[in-house]
Order: sequence, then C-alpha cells, then structure tokens
Amino acid sequence: MKLSYYPGCSLHSTAAEFSASTEALFQALGVELRELEDWCCCGATSGHSLSGYLSHALPLHNLILAETAGDDLLVPCAACYNSLKTAQTFMATGGEEAVGLNRQVAAALGREYQGQIRVRHVIDVLADPRVEQLIKEHLQKDLAALPLASYYGCLLTRPPKVASFEANPEQPRLMDQLLTLAGGRPVTWSHKNECCGASLAIPQPQIVEQLVGKIVAAARRAGAQAIVTACPLCQTNLDSRQPGGSEALPVFFITEILGLAVGLDATPWLKKHLVDPRPLLQQQGLRAVS
Repeated sequence: MKLSYYPGCSLHSTAAEFSASTEALFQALGVELRELEDWCCCGATSGHSLSGYLSHALPLHNLILAETAGDDLLVPCAACYNSLKTAQTFMATGGEEAVGLNRQVAAALGREYQGQIRVRHVIDVLADPRVEQLIKEHLQKDLAALPLASYYGCLLTRPPKVASFEANPEQPRLMDQLLTLAGGRPVTWSHKNECCGASLAIPQPQIVEQLVGKIVAAARRAGAQAIVTACPLCQTNLDSRQPGGSEALPVFFITEILGLAVGLDATPWLKKHLVDPRPLLQQQGLRAVS
C-alpha cells in the first residue's frame, strides 16, 4: 500500500512528534508514505480570514501535486485536512470563481486540478480494514485497558458535508475503534468534539484555558487517565493550557499510542510532551521503549 503524504507546517515544527510517530508507525506496518515534493502551506488556520483567494489557491496547489503523484493523500493535521477538503468542495461547485482559480494555478504548475484525488485523514486511513489488519498483525503490547478519551476537536467533523469521514459526525467512533483494537478502553464522554479554542491561545489565552479546563474535567469525570487526539493545535492547547499538578492528563497523538502498541520506541516523541505521559505508562506496566 502506498500513500502520498502531506505533513503541513505544524508537523515540520511544533508537532514534530506527530510527524515522527506517523512516519514510524506506517513504516512498521509496511505502508509506504511519499511526501509531496514542493508542497506549500495550506493557509490554515488564519488564511481564510485574510484572503478568500489564498484560502483556496494554497490548498489547490497541493491537491494538484497529489493528483500528479496518483495515490490517496494522507493528511495527519486536522486543520490541513479541513483546508484541503474545503478547497475540494469549492472546486466541485464548478462555478466561475472555481474555474478561474483552476486556470490561474494551472498557469503556475502546468496542470489543472481534475478532482480525482482522495484526501484522507490519518484516522480514516488507520481505520481502513486493510490497515487495521496490519495493526492486528503487528501488535506487541496490550494497552492494559488503559482508560482513554478520544478527542476530535472541531475540524475533523465540521462541517460534516465537507470534512467528516465518520458515519455519525456528532458521535464519531473510529478513534475509539482503533484504541480498542490496541487494547485500550475508550471512555464514553461528553466533550469528544468540543472546541479547545484553537488559535485563540495567542490573542485570548484565558478563553482557551477555560475551554481546555472544561474538556479535561469532562475526561476525568468519565474516568479517563489520558486524552488521545489527532490535531496538532488541539494537542498543544490541551497539553499546555490545562491545570497543572496531579490533575493534568497526558495528551497523546493517536499515532503515538498505536506506535507504542506495535512495539516502537516512543521515547523520542513522548519526551516532547509538557505533561509527561511516561509515569502513567509505567504505572500501567507499559514502557515507552520496546
């Protein structure tokens, strides 16, 4: 199985552990990732508020590159995924603006967008029956029924007709399915797709602290001992803006927790976390090093 790979800006910077764990996990599963050559920023998260043109032109550039490569496009970042899917929806209208934009971008790249590329988030790919089977075959560690809260945030389920890959965007289940496969125990809770405040962490940090506090409190009420997400900005906010001390919950990326389950050395990823997840893993008899 081969996939084109669009890491986006966050996975090359603040969420480097998401990129490293994603690449290591798929390599362990025997799935080949080919990073797009000459990819550019998709404009997330502020591009749409500054320029409607760029909010479509930037992701369209990457969609055309992916079409040229020919394989499904793996996009781990929730904001990038939403941006690329939104651009696809815009282009599918076939309106005058979409046609004009296609011609302008084609003048730079030498190729028009054909609407043939499939954009897939990392959760969607991991829950593919073919990949799930590979995970089963490679499992080395049972997560010891560790209670985990699957957290989607906003951009993986909204707007549902554009971005969601879940059968029920209001009650997404694929991340729970993956955690169960690895021996974890996903909790049932109320804040699975509530907003964490996103990039308001910079201009309005108090708002993000309030929202993150409610999310973490809900996870704790449900019995979770850690939160699992697949969004770089969500992970940053939850990891850095929640109350500290013994009340703080570790926040894993889905690829980190699955990488641990298939026996990968998770130490390089986990040491980057502000809320250190290693004590929790040790308590559960799980070690970060294979």
